[in-house]
Amino acid sequence: MTGAPDRDARSARVADLTHRDADWSGLRVVVTGLGVSGFAAADSLLEHGARVRVVDAQAPESGSMMAQRAQILEVLGAQLLLGDGAEEALPGPAEDIDLVVTSPGWPPHQPLLAAAADAGIPIWGDVELAWRMRPSEGAAPWLLVTGTNGKTTTVQMLTAMLRAAGLRAASGGNVGTPVIELVQDPQPFDAIAVELSSFQLHWSHSLRPLAAACLNIAPDHIDWHGSLAAYTQDKGKVFTHAEVACVYNVEDPATRRLVEEADVVEGCRAIGFTLGTPQLSMLGVVEDVLADRAFVEDREQSAAELGTLADVQGEATALAPHLVANALAAAALARACGVPPIAVREGLRTWQPEPHRIAHVATFGDVQWVDDSKATNPHAARASLVAHEHVVWVAGGLLKGADVDELVAAAAPRLRAAVLIGQDRAQIAQALARHAPDVPVIDVAATDTGAMDLVVRHAGDLARPGDVVLLAPAAASMDMFDNYGARGDAFAAAVDRYVQEG
Repeated sequence: MTGAPDRDARSARVADLTHRDADWSGLRVVVTGLGVSGFAAADSLLEHGARVRVVDAQAPESGSMMAQRAQILEVLGAQLLLGDGAEEALPGPAEDIDLVVTSPGWPPHQPLLAAAADAGIPIWGDVELAWRMRPSEGAAPWLLVTGTNGKTTTVQMLTAMLRAAGLRAASGGNVGTPVIELVQDPQPFDAIAVELSSFQLHWSHSLRPLAAACLNIAPDHIDWHGSLAAYTQDKGKVFTHAEVACVYNVEDPATRRLVEEADVVEGCRAIGFTLGTPQLSMLGVVEDVLADRAFVEDREQSAAELGTLADVQGEATALAPHLVANALAAAALARACGVPPIAVREGLRTWQPEPHRIAHVATFGDVQWVDDSKATNPHAARASLVAHEHVVWVAGGLLKGADVDELVAAAAPRLRAAVLIGQDRAQIAQALARHAPDVPVIDVAATDTGAMDLVVRHAGDLARPGDVVLLAPAAASMDMFDNYGARGDAFAAAVDRYVQEG
């Protein structure tokens, strides 16, 4: 076990690593995970002269992307420890390790990370590493976004607004480009929008954002964090050391409490967003106008028009309330960064939603088919369901311990029928029996490649003109599909076949 003097010296050296021009040479680092973020972290550390060992429980298959990453890192000088058991203990004596950089999915109770913590070895996430590898001068400000749902949409809306203002802006983090690649881009950015999961926030310690937003809090990833309180606490870290604005959801009091408890820079403001009429220091909606009463000179007497509901809806067939909330949160962050109202509006008009997020698949027989496979938890599914008046609901998958009773009770008046798939479909069926006993329910037990065709045929039979067949599973996809994208693709392909058959 490392003695106290050695621990202190190691911690002091690691604490001095606050920018890319610091002395990273010879730093002994263990990187856990050889996914996208782990590879980016290891690559950057090697470039700065660190001695890197990469650990992953999965051995790469020949020709796979993981195998290609492993080959590149070996050429660059990394030591790879891959395969069963590799993650069960520290890869060597604790005194030979200065730092652990973990991929976000690794929980604190994982044996290697628990051993590192017991030995007093600092543990950073990939985002913490990225923050500490920013340029020593002229680093782009970070605008942070977290929340149980809506993060990716909000970050993309924000990036569109920043670019509409003429700024060289980029987005990354939990989805998309690893932030460490953005901070080391040879052409500096003017601003970086960063999507952060609760996992990434847990392993972040020194971030200092220009502004930050927490969109909402709902039970999720409880198995990883251990409790809802711990999950919420990690979400709240997004506001720590914020400089200009902490953006919270007026309709979600938990987000305001996180702002009230946050340790922020003196002068940082609490900015609310609401679907109702905004009060002072809020953004909200007045009739069909997105209004800003936070970043205007005379907040008591005036407001700035940032756009309209039509700008948010774009070409979508329906305007989901949570999209308006996301737009307001993005606008608040953009305004904190100095973006003028006209650029906020232009950003909303140019923004395009990501696939599998309330995506219109087809209209056939006056029935709309909508793919919201990204709705992987009850909170997200509820936001999707309330956007439509009459719904044939396609749901099911891995609930990860989530309770669906509140979701089903809220959605019951809108449900024409439900078609259930996946491992935990019985739990949803039981909730429907309790809260919507008159709603027809079809149980699809099949899990093979033809299951979605069966789902679509049942849904088509149940739908009436004017209805929406909505894939909003309220559950993860890994019981039947590689990811939520593959699930959405299967749904869209099955709908296309159904329409072609007439």
